[in-house]
Formats: sequence, C-alpha cells, structure tokens
Amino acid sequence: MSTDTRKPGPKAQLDALLLKLPGVSARKINGLDAYFVSDKMFACISGSGVGLRLPAAVATELHFSRDNISPFQPGGIAGTREWIQIDRADPADYGQDLELFQASLDFVKAARSR
Repeated sequence: MSTDTRKPGPKAQLDALLLKLPGVSARKINGLDAYFVSDKMFACISGSGVGLRLPAAVATELHFSRDNISPFQPGGIAGTREWIQIDRADPADYGQDLELFQASLDFVKAARSR
C-alpha cells in the first residue's frame, strides 16, 4: 500500500489563505490560477512562485530588501514595475506573506474605485 506524502502545492495553500479574505475569488486566466478582488486580479500562481500587484515603490523596495522576491515574468514575458514574484520553497510558508497579500488586495481594490 502506498501513501502519497507530497505536500500540497501552492494552489491549495493559497486557496486556504486567500479565499477567506473578504471579496476574494479565484479562477483561471490564460492558464494561470489567479485571485481577484472587485473583478481585478491581484495575485496569481506562475511557475514556482506567486505574482502580486503592489504600488511600484513598494515593489521596488521589496526587490532590494528580500532575497525571495524577483520581478514577475509569467511565461518569460516581462511584467510591469507593479508586479513582483514571491518564491517559497515550502508553499505553507506563503502564510508569512499574508501582510503583502492584503496590501496587494487593498491596492488593487483602491485602484478599481478611482
């Protein structure tokens, strides 16, 4: 008898983390698992990481202050200055980034209402 000992992937971890936040929904867009608020994408899973949309100044600061953050380039396509990618070896560790996910959600939601 074999037992599957694989850890849940980032989607299961992110669903558990993000879908409990008010107004968040999930769906696929262009083959990526994405998370939305007010019908605008604020996060998505790409490759081994998670892309987040944040104010450009915050994204730039994070590039220089954290070693697990890089420019977001889904499928090798250059992203914008507002998008970063967080890479975690263990998907369960994305819980440590809840503050960034909330900041992204708030940023996108505020941009929508302008």
